[in-house]
Amino acid sequence: MKIPQTALRLLIAPLALVFMFTSLVSGEEPVAETAADKKTKTAVYRHVVMFGFKESATKEDIKTIEQAFVKLPEKIDTIIDFEWGTNVSPESHDQGHTHCFLVTFKDKAGLEVYLPHPAHKKFVELLLPSLEKVTVLDYVSR
Repeated sequence: MKIPQTALRLLIAPLALVFMFTSLVSGEEPVAETAADKKTKTAVYRHVVMFGFKESATKEDIKTIEQAFVKLPEKIDTIIDFEWGTNVSPESHDQGHTHCFLVTFKDKAGLEVYLPHPAHKKFVELLLPSLEKVTVLDYVSR
């Protein structure tokens, strides 16, 4: 059923007026968010990991490693975000790295729980036989 535009305006206008009136009557001034507030909300600790695999690593080995890494956020609660992908850059600057994983923590303390965590250690044990090279870079987002 199509509602005529005039009818919609008649329904929406009173709601908009009530909202505006309520905001005015409450007497509360909107609080401007400072740059420091925004930074506090968005600054997180990022752990970037790039892998290059040995020629002897099979597609199945690599798939198993990918799946194991993807499961870490379910096992380690200090991980607040996680993403990954394989290299698609046309620039040929990958230096043999094929995979990139971005693990996000609220702060450095989250990483400090992650590194010695049994689930992470088990993952590293799975990874090492197939790993040719690794680069790790951590930063606090800005």
